[in-house]
Amino acid sequence: MTKDLDEKVEKLEELTDANTVIAIGGYKFTPAKLMIAGAIISSVLGGLYGAFEVYKDYMDMKQKIEEYIAPDLSGFDKRLEVITQKAESAQEYTNQIKNDLKSDIRRLEGTVESVERTVKQSIRETEISIKDVQTELRQTRKELDISIKDTNANLDKKIQRALDNPLAK
Repeated sequence: MTKDLDEKVEKLEELTDANTVIAIGGYKFTPAKLMIAGAIISSVLGGLYGAFEVYKDYMDMKQKIEEYIAPDLSGFDKRLEVITQKAESAQEYTNQIKNDLKSDIRRLEGTVESVERTVKQSIRETEISIKDVQTELRQTRKELDISIKDTNANLDKKIQRALDNPLAK
């Protein structure tokens, strides 16, 4: 079987045209082999180019990282510190106002309670005074009624005497 195969390969080699075989450095190449070799060479060259570009990007990035200088944030830190101090000051001021308002409210509550007590006491005293005045008025009215009745009775007696005896005084 190997003899048959070798014979067939030789026949094929004989059939190939001398123009379709290219000899380079003592090696014979067919166009198909040349195309495969060209594809392999271009793939290897493309891979080498891609690796070179990646390496170049890596080196550029490495250089940029080494040359990187952090931005100066001291101004930002100072402004942040000022804002923090103002916030703390505002919080202290708010707490002071809150405490002042609490004490003012407590003082006002005490004042209102005192005024309420005074008003209630005044109302009680006024009611007692009104009752006393009403009692006195009733007493005075009774006395006036009695006095008027007495005066009317005396007047009636005098009128009756005068009528009975017009010449007597």
